[in-house]
Amino acid sequence: MLFLLPLLASLLAPAPAVSQEPQEPDTAPTIKVDVDVVNILASVRNKKGGLVTGLTKDDFILKEDGKLQTIRYFARESDLPVTMGLLVDVSRSQENLIEIQKHAALQFFSQVLRKGDLAFLISFGQDVELLQDFTSSQQLLRAGLERLRVNAPVGGLGPGPVPTINNPRGTALYDAVYLAAEEKLKGQVGRKVLVLITDGVDQGSRMKLQDALLAAQQADAIIYSIYYSDPRAYSSFGFGPTDAELKRMAEETGGRVFKVDRKHPLSEAFAQIEEEMRSQYAIGYTPTNSRKDGTYRRIEIKTRDKDLRVRARRGYYAAKPSG
Repeated sequence: MLFLLPLLASLLAPAPAVSQEPQEPDTAPTIKVDVDVVNILASVRNKKGGLVTGLTKDDFILKEDGKLQTIRYFARESDLPVTMGLLVDVSRSQENLIEIQKHAALQFFSQVLRKGDLAFLISFGQDVELLQDFTSSQQLLRAGLERLRVNAPVGGLGPGPVPTINNPRGTALYDAVYLAAEEKLKGQVGRKVLVLITDGVDQGSRMKLQDALLAAQQADAIIYSIYYSDPRAYSSFGFGPTDAELKRMAEETGGRVFKVDRKHPLSEAFAQIEEEMRSQYAIGYTPTNSRKDGTYRRIEIKTRDKDLRVRARRGYYAAKPSG
């Protein structure tokens, strides 16, 4: 637990305020401060996988726990400000990929960040480290990326952690997601996104997968996972990592998993994330179930055209009133 304390201290530092001009509900549903409104960001694709951007609110059918809901707020091709966290795996298994990650991430930031957007950068290996707090500065983000370094225990037989009694440590993936969502994104407004670059292995996190997922859901954050694995790091073990946990986090929050390989470079994954982020529908509704009892509510959203597929978060927690 001690390795989390320095990061917690830095994450708890006040973040720059996001300037928001008053908006009419029909144009900025996700910025409206209304505890009775559930906000959803959704993307729609056709059978060929292409993004569909010309729909209206009448094209959508929305249900909560099986009950039909009325869409009150709607905006297509949302260009609302985004707050983004980039979480980069710097464990031993990613050592040969770090330089590629630096260059691709810098290009991504330069293309995706616009006026009013903010980004922060976290690395995770044996420890979790905040390399750059909220900023819109390309220069500061570049400097943060230059600080990416392998962070792993000394010694060991392979890419994973050095085992210790009841406490293997090596890749604190779930801790990184939890802290980014709970301490950085939860207090922000507007669109919130976490982008993970990792081979999906977690070793030694204090938090579990469900803790990380819960924090992301409560922060209304979308998780995009880039599954990037170095086969050389696992070649002597006869097995490799999987993206199963990454898929779960992405699917539950409305994101996607992108696999990097020889045919699909990291830059392509970043380009697809950018395209999807700029082609979303912002949808808001007031639930017919008005109880704020802390329970999880399942969301189902689809289009009247059965050939189209909607990607959005699968639910939310009806937060209890504070105090």
